[in-house]
This record gives sequence, structure tokens and C-alpha cells, in this order.
Amino acid sequence: MDLSKQIKSMQQMVVLILLVAVCVFLTGCGEKKPKVYRVGIMSGAEAFVTIADGFKAKMTELGYVRGKNIFYDLQKLNNDPAGEQRVAKKFVEDNVDLIFAFPTDPALVAKAATQGTNIPVVFAMAGIEGTNLVESVPKPGGNITGVRYPGPENTVKRFDILFELVPQAKRVYLIYDQNYPNAPMALEGLRPAALSLGITLVEDPVNNVEELQTALQKRAASDDIGIDAILLMPDILDHSPDGFGAILKFANEHKVPIGGGMEFTADLGALFSFVPENVEMGILAATLADKILKGTPAGTIMVVSPKNNLRLNYKVIQELGLNVSKGLLSRAKEIIR
Repeated sequence: MDLSKQIKSMQQMVVLILLVAVCVFLTGCGEKKPKVYRVGIMSGAEAFVTIADGFKAKMTELGYVRGKNIFYDLQKLNNDPAGEQRVAKKFVEDNVDLIFAFPTDPALVAKAATQGTNIPVVFAMAGIEGTNLVESVPKPGGNITGVRYPGPENTVKRFDILFELVPQAKRVYLIYDQNYPNAPMALEGLRPAALSLGITLVEDPVNNVEELQTALQKRAASDDIGIDAILLMPDILDHSPDGFGAILKFANEHKVPIGGGMEFTADLGALFSFVPENVEMGILAATLADKILKGTPAGTIMVVSPKNNLRLNYKVIQELGLNVSKGLLSRAKEIIR
């Protein structure tokens, strides 16, 4: 081989080596680096935080490994409207890949905060009736979808279970946050149901836990407390540590049965809970988030309606001298003894 050919061959080899080096340095020889996702999580109350546990566990199962290809920023907001606004704004400023928000109020705040952005929102345990959270169940619209709280039908069903356990109750007490978005729809379903059974709904709408405590104290101080049973409403106030604690204390002192809401209420002294499981809500939400992160527009993904689970506190039922039918026992997923 003459000298000119040797030089040309060496030049070609050098160029090839340089191209390979540049390829490796800049693009990894065509191999696309895996996307790392950032998910902001807004939990509106301590009672709901295990929804995030179910969500993260299912995301791991779907291939999203925490610290490797996904990072979570979990913000626990215990009935704090100002905090919800602040956190949602921060998530938008951070340009997270997805916001997961629950229950209703944080979901509404997240939706409002992401208007005009490409940040999708997945909600859980959120009421969609009368809240304008979504356009419809089949097509939620915008950049949002999620797992609904079956509020109207759930509240009426809990009322029916309470009446089955306490058929002698003629006055059912409702003390609730009148500003919470789930309340109007729950009342819309409850009022005709109570009327059909000849039951009076004794309503105490309040604005905060202090007013709730004052209302209970005033009722306790009267000669006749004026109620035969309590039904928890689907709001954060009734399920906050201070709110439910005050209701439970009042009920225990006056031997009044409570128709529960979230799972923990049955554990602590309500006759029952009838609600979708928190962890299951998170699991269902993760399947929606996976679709979104893989490219499906959130607003085109149908809203999921979860299954309610009945848990009976048989110990409290017996302590109050109540009877429970075999049919109701057979429907219970769990019996607390």
C-alpha cells in the first residue's frame, strides 16, 4: 500500500473514531435515556393519606421505580385551603409531569391551578356531581381524570344501612361543613330518602371544627339532645381528627349510634363504614396515571367508579343493644369483633 493510501485510511479511521465518541457522548449511540417523571401528590387530610400508598405501590408494579425513573413530592394538607393553593401553585411552577390530588377540594384546586398548562391531573376520592370537576364520566375533558367518590349513592346507602341497624331511630343528626362541595349532592339524595321512611333529618351546618364543637356542646347541655342517631357526612370536617373526635365523644356520652364514613370511623366506634378502600383508590388512580404518562390525554380517559366495602363493628353494635341481620353480616367484607 502506498503512503497516500495509508494516510487516507488513517484519516478515515480517525474520523470514524471521532464520530463514535461524539455519538456515545451526546446520544449514547442512539439509545434514548429513560424519562424520569416527577409527580406531585396533594393529600387533603390525614384520613386519606394511604391513598398515596396504594398509588405508589401500583406505580412500582407498573415499572416506575422511586428514585430511578420517578420521584414523588407528597404534600399532606389537613383541611388547609390556603396550603392547597400554595402547593398546587408550586407544583405548576416546578412543571411536574402529573399532579395526583385527593379528595374533592384538592382536586378542584389542582384543576384550577393547571389551567393553561400541559400538566395532567389525576384525582381520587373526589365528588364529581355538582362540582364541575369533569365534563362527564366517559369524557372528563380538559387535562383531568380520576377515581370518583360515589358520593350521592354512597350517602343514601349508608343512610339505609344505619336505618337497618337502628330501625327505631326517627331523628338522624347531620353535622357537616356547609361549604364542602360534596354536601349539597349528599343532602339532595338524603332528604327524599328520609322522607320516604318517615325520618327527620336534624341538620347542623357549620363552617369549621370550632363551630362543630360548639354545636355539640350546646346540644349536650339541653334536656333533650333531640336525636336518635348520627350519620357522618362526606366531608373532611367530619373525618378530621378533631371533628370526628368531638362527634365520637358526644355519641359515646349519650349512647347514640354513628353511621360511619371512612374505614377508620368503624375502627374507632362507628357502627360501620361503607366506602371505597383508600389503598384501592390509589391503585385505580395509578392505572390512569400510567396511561397518561405513556401518552394518552387525561381528558379522554373515562373516570373510574370504585366499589364500596362494608365493614361492621360488631362489638359496638352489641354494646348498644342493636341487632344485625344475617343478610347484612353476609354483605360485610370485614366484621370487627
